[in-house]
Amino acid sequence: MHLYPALPLLLCATAAPAQNAPPPAIPVETLKTVTQTLSSDAYEGRAPTTPAEAKTVAYIVERMKAAGLKPGNAGKWTQDVPMVEVTATDVKPFVFTGGRETVSLDYRTDMVAGTYRVVPRIAVKDSEVVFVGYGITAPEQGWDDYAGLDVRGKTVVVLVNDADWQTAGREGPFEGRAMTWYGRWPYKFENAARHGAAAAIIVHQTEPAAYGWPVVQSSWTGPQLELDERGDHLDQSQVVGWIQQAAALKLFASAGKDLAALTTAAQTKGFRAVPLGLKLSTGFANTIRRQASQNVVGILPGTTAPKDVVLYSAHWDHIGRCDAVDGDDICNGAVDNASGIAGLIALAEAQAKAGAAKRSMVFLAVTAEESGLLGSRYYAEHPVYPLASTVGGVNMDVLNVDGASKDFVLEAAGKSEIEDLAKPIVAAGGRTISPEPNPERGGYFRSDHFSFAKLGVPMLSGASGEDLVKGGTAAGHAATLDYIANRYHKPQDEYQPNWDWSGAVQDLQVYYALGRKLADDVNLWPTWYKTSEFRAIRDKSRPAR
Repeated sequence: MHLYPALPLLLCATAAPAQNAPPPAIPVETLKTVTQTLSSDAYEGRAPTTPAEAKTVAYIVERMKAAGLKPGNAGKWTQDVPMVEVTATDVKPFVFTGGRETVSLDYRTDMVAGTYRVVPRIAVKDSEVVFVGYGITAPEQGWDDYAGLDVRGKTVVVLVNDADWQTAGREGPFEGRAMTWYGRWPYKFENAARHGAAAAIIVHQTEPAAYGWPVVQSSWTGPQLELDERGDHLDQSQVVGWIQQAAALKLFASAGKDLAALTTAAQTKGFRAVPLGLKLSTGFANTIRRQASQNVVGILPGTTAPKDVVLYSAHWDHIGRCDAVDGDDICNGAVDNASGIAGLIALAEAQAKAGAAKRSMVFLAVTAEESGLLGSRYYAEHPVYPLASTVGGVNMDVLNVDGASKDFVLEAAGKSEIEDLAKPIVAAGGRTISPEPNPERGGYFRSDHFSFAKLGVPMLSGASGEDLVKGGTAAGHAATLDYIANRYHKPQDEYQPNWDWSGAVQDLQVYYALGRKLADDVNLWPTWYKTSEFRAIRDKSRPAR
């Protein structure tokens, strides 16, 4: 997230695109205007399926048209994404009985709760409580926190992140400090549901979660979205939620257990779940609303291989109305991710100005990323352009507005050949490749590229590192921590006219050059490394390659 001050409105490339073509200008005025517009209060935080969605989609379509794109979905600009909105009301406290004392945890302050089930009422009564450590079932590691355990109808209490997250390096069954899919909260809820748990509760800790309690509170209260699918998600647990660490300490003490000691035990292979001797009761009503949201799809058709597609993606949504700070209850989402949509439009303008490539370029603005990557997941499962013909691409979630950087970070490096194409482009811009500074945050699994990766399409997830031209890594790391603590998913994520866009331009030049390389070299077909969990599905999708 980093750049040069006082640059003109059009900045030239810092990395030479493929085939030694003159570097295009990245329209900085577009970055500013689109970000400022979409993050203004008039767009009310861009929550999907709210009145603000129509305004947001219309603006993105307008900008794609002006950039020179064509409607990308059989003559339409949009793809309907069936959604169901479930809003919990009259949420009862989590009441735990059977211990030394009854423990009652209040909604929002001590805990948050919701459900994936599309039903009018949730009621859990006297559900036995079991501590299942990190809640991981990983056969390839011989690791199963549910081994020998029947949790049907019971409540599981789970720790966030992986069992080896405190390891300094990346050695360990779950890549050490780097978070894996097993460490992410969606996995923990999915695995609990697979084992039949009535309720799944994650113990929040700021460091391994990678964000503070206010982020959990704002994200898990109010309307919650899911894809509207057959079965109404009745295969999921009745209750999913989080509790504050202080509340967890109180809970375990009531059960006569030491949470710290159990946490240490859970970090060792062979750990066995521990019944707490407690029972949980809670419940709430659900207000249900079914309504389609929309992805926006624009295309720059290819000339000689138009059925092959290079994909650029970014999510247009944010979380809308949220917990007020000093009377402001609009989470504007300027950096996250109005800036990413601005980058998408700026790249569309630059690529269209350069002229059509041999392969088609698709510019995809997806909905409901903040609700669990729903828009990208729906597109990946119902693609407008077959994934077997999707060459690869770039996802943009948050642009760098802190200034130029000396380095570039590849998230979850070591997974795909698309990294090999990006590295010389980064080097041509005079930057080095740095390891992820905070791999424990699991960024690779938290944005829309993951929806495509799971189904075999290699997408670059990389951006400016923390080694700023002005201030070095100390300044860069401080900027990252400041954003997470003070603006991320809060009303304070608002557009600032003094932002330095030069780092965003550096990154967009990499994305431009990579996309042009993929689109003009029809012999390129990047895949995953043989050690990657996504290689098999890529090979199966297009065996002729």
